Amino acid sequence: MIEEIKNIKEEIKNIKITSADQLENFRIKYLSKKGKLSDFFDWLKTAQPEQKKEFGKPINELKNLLQNTYDQYKAQFDSADNALTNELDLTLPGNSINTGTKHPLTLIQEELTGIFRKLGFAIADGPEIEDDWHNFSALNFPDNHPARDMQDTFFIDKEIALRTHTSSVQVRYMEKNKPPMRVIMPGRVYRNEAISARANCFFHQIEGLYIDENVSFADLKQTLYYFVKELFGENVKIRFRPSYFPFTEPSAEMDINCRICEGAGCNVCKHSGWVEILGCGMVDPQVLTNCGIDSEKYTGYAFGLGVERVAMLKYDVKDLRIYFDNDLRFLNQFKKIS
Repeated sequence: MIEEIKNIKEEIKNIKITSADQLENFRIKYLSKKGKLSDFFDWLKTAQPEQKKEFGKPINELKNLLQNTYDQYKAQFDSADNALTNELDLTLPGNSINTGTKHPLTLIQEELTGIFRKLGFAIADGPEIEDDWHNFSALNFPDNHPARDMQDTFFIDKEIALRTHTSSVQVRYMEKNKPPMRVIMPGRVYRNEAISARANCFFHQIEGLYIDENVSFADLKQTLYYFVKELFGENVKIRFRPSYFPFTEPSAEMDINCRICEGAGCNVCKHSGWVEILGCGMVDPQVLTNCGIDSEKYTGYAFGLGVERVAMLKYDVKDLRIYFDNDLRFLNQFKKIS
């Protein structure tokens, strides 16, 4: 028995395993259930106590030698296989790169601001969390005035709220600058409204303001005519309707023929054939006074439009909720535009 163990140890010292197949044969010959090592342990189970004491240690040493030899060669072959697997094959075709795209609301906002830039409008920005003065009071929304009910507001406390319109930026701009001024204010606004195909609790606006001497409603109309035709083409139909806003007088709303149904009637235009895209009017003299501008010398106009609504008409989108779903099938359609 001792001599046989010595012979096996000698075989292991001189063994040369060069392939995974040879390693498997080694395992079967020595370490499998029918291998030589298993035969030694089977014999040891029935041996006398004196024999177990004599042969137990040499058999365990042989077991450790065989197992270590097997583990070393296996690690060597596994490492070689991984190296082959990870080797860079420059002949393989490359992976396609899925490029991103600008969001449709970003695209339309860039187009809108670009049109007004050509007319000489600068761009101003302001905070989304506003105080009562800039969001309401300076714009002729006194305490308990019924006009406040026009906009359901997300109040943080009694005097602080999420802005309901970017008109608050107009107030801040008029307080810090002197006429003449021609500026637009793009930004996100918040209103506590039911979410539907035409409305959301947050959306984007672009408001415009022009103040100078002898500014008239005719100037406002010509500016908006130019803007709409630049955006939708010369064949767009336009109408103005009298309206009411606390901070402009006179006030109007501007409609265009529905670009989705071409006037036939759909859920976007409420089957009227017309879609309101902006509100506008001459800046109320009291608003100018509130902002420190001489209302006897200067007049001005203001307008505001919803970016999502314009994007619906421009890109033939029937439900504005899809803008916020992050659906790549929808967003990838705008790659050719961006």
